[in-house]
Amino acid sequence: MSKTATPSLRLVESPRSGGGAAGSVTDQIVDSITTAIIERRLMPGTKLVEQQIADVFSVSRTVVRQALNRLSSDRLVTLEPARGAFVAMPSIEEARQVYEVRRLVEGGMVRQLAKVITDAQLAELRAHLRDERQAVARDDVSGRTRLLADFHVVLARLLGNEVLAQLIADLLSRSQLIALMYQSGHSADHSQAEHVEIVQALERRDGRLAARLMEQHITSVERNLRLDPRSPDLASVLKPRGDKP
Repeated sequence: MSKTATPSLRLVESPRSGGGAAGSVTDQIVDSITTAIIERRLMPGTKLVEQQIADVFSVSRTVVRQALNRLSSDRLVTLEPARGAFVAMPSIEEARQVYEVRRLVEGGMVRQLAKVITDAQLAELRAHLRDERQAVARDDVSGRTRLLADFHVVLARLLGNEVLAQLIADLLSRSQLIALMYQSGHSADHSQAEHVEIVQALERRDGRLAARLMEQHITSVERNLRLDPRSPDLASVLKPRGDKP
């Protein structure tokens, strides 16, 4: 995939802010790049030019490098000697492993949540579904992408487990890269409808059904990726268009 120019990075509040001003700015850079990936404003293979990022945040390249190192640890950025940093390009095997982990983790998550979820939390989920539905209806690509991803993090936070919420958020960021790499055919309408079914199962406190629906949802997303590209027939691909078969 060809390298593209760096799009504008959105400054967002960091949920992990702390540890002094430098640490806070590092968090902001990490979260801005992650948000741009989730919202599909940064494509796999995009070169992340240190000086451009430093100029956006008015910091030194040393601070930018710290942020890029963290993103590299999260598998969202690839650091290449003598070439710089690039938005990661996940392999097919990595993609399959990410979705396998998501099925295991998120299936168990909603099974547990069904046991403890409160009416107030269900109201919060219904409000989130409403926001999703509205973003899908008005064709707000950035908004709906963010909301559809956030749904999974919201479920984790309802359990009161911030470690789990951060794990889910990291997996979702990698999932967005995978969807961009392998041309996801899973529609926003379909995802939103599946989210509604999961919440309905939680309303019934049916953990087994909620887990099955979540696993099916993640499997459906994975199946709509082009993870098994067919090898082209070189003769047909390279034949001059004017030639007759």
